[in-house]
Amino acid sequence: MEILTTMITPYKDNGEIDYDTACKFVDWYYQSGLTGIFSVCQSSEIFWLSLEERVELNRRVYRRAKEWEAKGNRKFLVVSSGHVSDTLEGQAEELNAVYESGTDALILITNRLDPDNEGDDVLLENTRRLLEMLPGEAKLGLYECPYPYKRLVTPRVLDWCLNTGRFYYMQETCCDANVLAQRARQCTGSSRRLLNANCQTLLESMRNGADGYCGIMCNFHPRLYAWLGENFEKEPEKAELVQSVLGTFGFTEIGLPYPLTAKYHMNLCGISTEIRARNRKSSELTDYARSCMRQMKTATDWMEKFLSRDEKDIETK
Repeated sequence: MEILTTMITPYKDNGEIDYDTACKFVDWYYQSGLTGIFSVCQSSEIFWLSLEERVELNRRVYRRAKEWEAKGNRKFLVVSSGHVSDTLEGQAEELNAVYESGTDALILITNRLDPDNEGDDVLLENTRRLLEMLPGEAKLGLYECPYPYKRLVTPRVLDWCLNTGRFYYMQETCCDANVLAQRARQCTGSSRRLLNANCQTLLESMRNGADGYCGIMCNFHPRLYAWLGENFEKEPEKAELVQSVLGTFGFTEIGLPYPLTAKYHMNLCGISTEIRARNRKSSELTDYARSCMRQMKTATDWMEKFLSRDEKDIETK
């Protein structure tokens, strides 16, 4: 299974991007057992970053990840988006710049391909035109980004993308186990990797043929997601327990000020990070939100020790 995190963007006290801390995030993701990073995505606050910032952030993340890949002798993917313009020409400029800075796959945001939600004909025509402006050798993916609106992929669109032979990844956000199962069946036999962004349906989706997870909650407890991806078939009963914990934790996405919560949580993990974002006010991270993060960290630590203890017990038998 592929378990990727959506990358958050750290800032200095003056509001500039803190690229050194971003590299420390990459270290933590790798050391936590993840198989990759989704760089310059919604979690990265792409709609609030300049093109120069998006490109430089992706360059730093990609370079650091590939250093770990070489050092650790295991795959560590970086897939990257970064196109936010309304015009296709603007999007092509953004995506080409990101591609040149280094990535394993360019991820296309579905609502940018159909900005006014006009239907499949518009999305497909815009996608066809955009592909003509991108490098032919670039591997591509789709991302059902929830902002500014969630444009879900229909079976017709998915079929078209599969038939191009250029699409390798899809971060999907339908949050519907039945739709996920249908999409997994549709992708059977192709090179497409279907990554679920919804933690509540994760275990069921992997059992139904999805290829893993790519979502925000890997900024909080990546080791639990890595464990689930590796062991959900070998230890089904424990997998149910881990899934129930992850699914419950996942409800903190609603009502708490992400990505400020993730940046506060990085401090709890020993990575000094300013509590700043461009899409939220720092004051939104209330004492209540901080308390919720500390409680989640305590529970996460316990669960990691529980799983580690069981693995050690198995090794000694």
